[in-house]
Amino acid sequence: MIRISGSAATIYPILAAEMSFDGDSVSHYYSAVSGSLPALRALTRGFPSALVGYSGGVDSALLAVVLRQELGGERMLAAVGRSPSYPAAQWATARAVAQRFEVPLVELDTHELDDPRYLANPTNRCFFCKTELWRRLIPEAQARGLAVVCDGTNADDLGEHRPGHAAGVAAGVRSPLADVGFTKADVRRAARALGLPIWDAPAAPCLSSRVAYGIAITPGRLAQVEQGEAYLRELGVTGDLRVRHHGERARIEVEPRWIPWLAERLPAIERRLGELGFAAVELDPLGYRRGSLLASPRRAAGA
Repeated sequence: MIRISGSAATIYPILAAEMSFDGDSVSHYYSAVSGSLPALRALTRGFPSALVGYSGGVDSALLAVVLRQELGGERMLAAVGRSPSYPAAQWATARAVAQRFEVPLVELDTHELDDPRYLANPTNRCFFCKTELWRRLIPEAQARGLAVVCDGTNADDLGEHRPGHAAGVAAGVRSPLADVGFTKADVRRAARALGLPIWDAPAAPCLSSRVAYGIAITPGRLAQVEQGEAYLRELGVTGDLRVRHHGERARIEVEPRWIPWLAERLPAIERRLGELGFAAVELDPLGYRRGSLLASPRRAAGA
């Protein structure tokens, strides 16, 4: 996705060196009102202190900024779980947003790739990932005396296949955005009002979400996905993009407007992805679909 500010265009994910903001976001830190933002402020203001699981995506970024505004830097912390499934470019964006809004940030290693249940890549893979995440983050919150642990789940997420959310519920993690009825549209509207440069950024789930269910998660496959998507971004592709990993085959999903453009460049793309280890490359004619691996498990597995 491209944002235009003056004559400059920014392509997501935004690297720290490329981060820009529209106007003086600090000047309206406490005055922006959008959607149910007052309700979110009221809820978070009642927390004694809080740690938020932070990825640098728009949901957790909005929550982190609001917590920082309402509780101050001494009573909140944003925590990132780092592993091979977390893209390096996303980490750069997460750091840049946290720095700009003075959100205290800590990085903790997670080890979901040590869990054979996660590596087997079942349809509830995210449950094992989030279980590991909260196993790391909750003790961090306790050690720092932070009373509430929360995540960036929004109300729209509750109606989707979200085994990771179940892990959070089991661990006692709060979801303030969902609690006050924030939809994804509400999140983006509020994030824009608060001056977050990622307000319109595409969703950026972990790299493992690109691997077809039943195909084992490995660091090598995650690297193939990350490098393949980085290459397509370098070509100029913006908006929603996935390199779906089907073992020997890569299936590229992009927004429909990009399909003809990529089709013209498919030979070069096949060569580059071949260098990454893919024996075949498919440009999906249906374009990007959220949850396509779950919707078509037989096709996703190459059946």
